[in-house]
Amino acid sequence: MGRVTYRGMLSAPLLAAVLALAGAGLFTTPAAAQNAGGDGAETMPESFGFGRAATAEEIAAWDIDVMPDGTGLPEGEGTAASGAPIYARQCAVCHGQSGEGGIADRLVGYTPETTPPFGPRYEDWRGDGPDVPYSVGNYWPYATTLFDYIRRAMPSDAPGTLEADQVYGLVAWILAENGLIGADEAMNATTLPAVEMPARDIFVPQER
Repeated sequence: MGRVTYRGMLSAPLLAAVLALAGAGLFTTPAAAQNAGGDGAETMPESFGFGRAATAEEIAAWDIDVMPDGTGLPEGEGTAASGAPIYARQCAVCHGQSGEGGIADRLVGYTPETTPPFGPRYEDWRGDGPDVPYSVGNYWPYATTLFDYIRRAMPSDAPGTLEADQVYGLVAWILAENGLIGADEAMNATTLPAVEMPARDIFVPQER
């Protein structure tokens, strides 16, 4: 007899795993929950038999959002000079020695002679001119987002290991290389939100 397959059906190994879990009582179906209640009312199990509750320390380690207005920025400070050696050691291998890009995205590439506008609409106005890179200088709307992303996700092989001063230094170096702040300007919780990014006005809030 020929084999009949249907895309909406579970594969045999996955179906076997589901049945095994059900047999072990690790989760409860709505029908089983109704039967367990005795009076027809649905009841949910207190746990599904795996995992544990996150500790307050674990939650705090991830609860580090930084808002566009700077809310959530930690204490600390850094300059392009303090960020340069950190960039060379932690970032250049992927993003290029000068932020020109490599196996990872380009970071530096603010081109004032081609502005405005910036960012995602550049294909509409560049015509036959040279391509404009999606760099921090001409695409990111908020400098505070740069801090949030670096602290949370970089370096890619050890995310979350940089101290606040180091992140501020990296942010200062990237912004200075893009010509958006002076080489000697210190970035901190007060000065960083005040940086006017060239692409800020091209992003429209989505109200859906």
